[in-house]
Amino acid sequence: MVSSLRWSVVIPVKRLAIAKTRLRPGLPGVSHLELVTAITADTVAASIASRAVGRVVVVTDDDEIRPSLAALGAICVPDLPDAGLNPALEYGASVAAELAPEDGVAALGGDRPALRPAELASALAAAAGADRCLVADTPGDGTALLTAVPGTPLKPAFGRGSYEAHLASGAVALTGAWPSLRRDTDTLADLADATDLGLGPRTAALVAAVSVVSS
Repeated sequence: MVSSLRWSVVIPVKRLAIAKTRLRPGLPGVSHLELVTAITADTVAASIASRAVGRVVVVTDDDEIRPSLAALGAICVPDLPDAGLNPALEYGASVAAELAPEDGVAALGGDRPALRPAELASALAAAAGADRCLVADTPGDGTALLTAVPGTPLKPAFGRGSYEAHLASGAVALTGAWPSLRRDTDTLADLADATDLGLGPRTAALVAAVSVVSS
């Protein structure tokens, strides 16, 4: 499906020291900060490269990662609400709407190291068909992507059981395959699954370096 609607993608990024704690102890010889930075940067870069995306707004208070994401082309804003994930997404959506009121807004987790720009574009094209849409994550109970067309509130309800919560709030479920979009990375098993899909260059380099040392 092809749509002329452009999108602002909002990606929330926690302070790296407290992000993705279930990925610890991580990869041998690779610091937790290095791994999370690579995963986040690959997600942001793939989003920016998607033909459907007009801009990526990153909401973060982490001073270490902000410069590298801005260098990729992301618009980095501080988490002014500082009240958790959903307020951060609502704030990022408001910033995006001010920057480009004619564009849709999509919320995406920053933990998609295998994300393919074409898959994101395909999902966003499908999302243009309803006011609010969602894509389930790989396990099926979480939300990989939440979208709202121009003039429609995003109404994020991320957290445990977010898929059902977003459905209950009126979002329409999209059923495309989009495996790289659905594959979040909370654990090392998730990272292994993402590796099978094909990682972005930064995360792939870390995994490859560990594989060489281990062989």
